[in-house]
Amino acid sequence: MTNRPLSLTVNGKVRPLDGVPESERLLDTIRWRLGLRGTKEGCRSGECGACTVLVDGVSTLSCLTLSHEVDGSSLTTIEGMADDPVGHEVEEAFARAGALQCGYCTPGFVIALVGLLNERGRSASVDELLADLGGNLCRCTGYLSIARAVALLQKEGR
Repeated sequence: MTNRPLSLTVNGKVRPLDGVPESERLLDTIRWRLGLRGTKEGCRSGECGACTVLVDGVSTLSCLTLSHEVDGSSLTTIEGMADDPVGHEVEEAFARAGALQCGYCTPGFVIALVGLLNERGRSASVDELLADLGGNLCRCTGYLSIARAVALLQKEGR
């Protein structure tokens, strides 16, 4: 296994990293090398969406992405949403709709929804956004509160 340096811009900060194995998943780099624990590990197989981050603005499953595949890219994790106007709006809608319960899946849902809104804007319907979020799983809320949060976002459409 070869270890190489790589450089990522994470939540607006350039983060050079040395000795990263070529086989290391982006999820592990984010959580263990960078100490950003908001990105969760759920299934390790791309089925739950808990590990979703934005890579150059696109929703990406970090458990299926090797760190070296995104060398030189810009990453946004849930910790970076505080400085993102759309991210802040999504987080606020989730809080207002009570779409948080245990919170394990919340970072993945928030990041995925921010990616969708950045990509599609406010032109997407609530049903379209919810269909696109179908790859994110929640075991607590029954999805109704998440659907309410998406509806709030589209209704208020700031």
